[in-house]
Amino acid sequence: MVTTQKLDVTEEQSRALVEESRAEGWDKPSFCKELFLGRFQLDLVYPYPKSAPEDSAKGDRFLGKLAAYCATVDGSVIEREERIPDEYVKGFAELGCFGLKISEDYGGVGLTQVAYNRALMLIGSVHPSLGALMSAHQSIGVPEPLKLAGTPEQKARFLPRCAKGAISAFLLTEPDVGSDPARMASAAVPIENGEAYELDGVKLWTTNGVVAELLVVMARVPKSEGHRGGISAFVVEAAAPGITVERRNRFMGLRGIENGVTRMHQVRVPKENLIGSEGDGLKIALTTLNAGRLAIPAMCSAASKWSQKIAREWSAERVQWGRPVGEHAAVASKLSFIAATNYALEAVLDLSGQMADEGRNDIRIEAALAKLWASEMSWLVVDELVQIRGGRGYETADSLKARGERAVPAEQMLRDMRINRIFEGSSEIMRLLVAREASDAHVVVAGDLLNSEAALRAKAKSAVKAGGFYAKWMPQLVAGKGQLPRSYSEFGSLATHLRFIERSSRKLARSMLYGMARWQAKLEYRQGFLGRIVDIGAELFAMSAVIVRAESQRTDDAAQGEAAYQLAEAFCEQATLRVETLFAALWRNTDDTDGRIAAGLLDGKYTWMEEGVLDQSEGTGPWISGWQPGASTEENVSKPFLPSTKPVI
Repeated sequence: MVTTQKLDVTEEQSRALVEESRAEGWDKPSFCKELFLGRFQLDLVYPYPKSAPEDSAKGDRFLGKLAAYCATVDGSVIEREERIPDEYVKGFAELGCFGLKISEDYGGVGLTQVAYNRALMLIGSVHPSLGALMSAHQSIGVPEPLKLAGTPEQKARFLPRCAKGAISAFLLTEPDVGSDPARMASAAVPIENGEAYELDGVKLWTTNGVVAELLVVMARVPKSEGHRGGISAFVVEAAAPGITVERRNRFMGLRGIENGVTRMHQVRVPKENLIGSEGDGLKIALTTLNAGRLAIPAMCSAASKWSQKIAREWSAERVQWGRPVGEHAAVASKLSFIAATNYALEAVLDLSGQMADEGRNDIRIEAALAKLWASEMSWLVVDELVQIRGGRGYETADSLKARGERAVPAEQMLRDMRINRIFEGSSEIMRLLVAREASDAHVVVAGDLLNSEAALRAKAKSAVKAGGFYAKWMPQLVAGKGQLPRSYSEFGSLATHLRFIERSSRKLARSMLYGMARWQAKLEYRQGFLGRIVDIGAELFAMSAVIVRAESQRTDDAAQGEAAYQLAEAFCEQATLRVETLFAALWRNTDDTDGRIAAGLLDGKYTWMEEGVLDQSEGTGPWISGWQPGASTEENVSKPFLPSTKPVI
């Protein structure tokens, strides 16, 4: 089939929509925004923020009950059956796990972001599909958008149901629309004199869509008299007439995930189910993700903790050439990387969560960096675990168990973790998103200078504005505390790393400025350069989180603090090498060569290199499936876990 709904959208229109959907201004300080501007404001993260004692106690009580229940759940059953058993979901629902962040006023548990993150770590350690189920429901499903933009009536109607176990899903992606929402074709047409909307469209990769009772649907409202129009968000009953789950998708990992293809045909949605206003859908989605993205670092941290445990136990047990393999330098370096990175992953997660709870800072960059950095680093950690385990790392847990060995699912963890570099914004998209936010101060004062389409008068006005800003800002990049040998001395041996962060922050800001001057309006196309800028910022953020966490632990417990300092020292040394490599690659790289080779490849210049192999996927279907509006011709495979929570009228 050929889609009849595909929208032809220019690059400028796509960019304009995303720009319009960004949060406007910076009403609160941002540690990472300042870091990219060359201003290392340690006071924004130190003293290390901590939860209120009553919140910590409440979280600990719940986590104790959750740990006891998780110990009764067998993750291998989920992997083998490729589905989460109903009784597991019922048990989690009875504990309140589907309302972890929902206020007690609406029947939820009311945990802080920090406690919620730790709950996801526990749940995800049983099987990552469980973590995906919970996070898709609470981090991007119905609860979070309503918490941020819902009316009191919407919260009263839907949040108690969500807390009881009415699983929700988020429907944004379409078969031919991924990270470019301007091309979204799903429509929400006002009907009944504006009393309702009629939804039509097909959504792809609807995590939880197969088992959901409630949906958050993004659809385009046409502009008309009395209707602002634009991409809008709606709460939709999954059982509404006209909704069909046509497929349950299967993946490399996350074998228990309930992810599907959902078709909507003439689905009536009352106007009361519109979240926020028409045209606010993407802004609501992006705001939701500020805290919602922390679910992925939570799962990444859990995988890293487990990887450290397995690597430690195995490396002490396995003997080669007369010594445990962990004592051989080649393996020891991997163990050091795993332990140091594990410590840093939890530090980044915990600091970001504390900042989200505290509400003092704008964490849009911090959350994005946490998701980007955690997904990349945890993948490396799990990959190193598989390497340390050797052939046993590649062998399945069932196979190991069948021949009498410990059933360690290292290869499964590698498969499960791979999606985190794609989920909720691929690493490539995340780098562009962070680069835009990090450069916001420059865009505000010099945007027209960088815009090739701007009028001469606008450029002149922007030049005057930019001149005043840069006259004050640039001298601050010349010298700072990082050049003073006694700076940050209260941090002991970690002070030298804080000085490195401060110097690197200023160097990062200068590098960004040089890039702007060199490429001007074409800077946005230098994605290799921007990606390295963001990766440097991510490493500096992780180093900062590690140091303030280690100092906090040293203050609370001298013995644990000493161990924490050792891990922090190791991580900072490793991260410093990565930062120095990234700085060098800003100006010495193969970006231009890569662009030429890629262009030649796309033009068919190197097809002769593909001879000698067979491609058995040829003829099996198009690269991107088409769709057209209309009633479904497929069986509805929707299968909610629990009985409906919808009130009977």
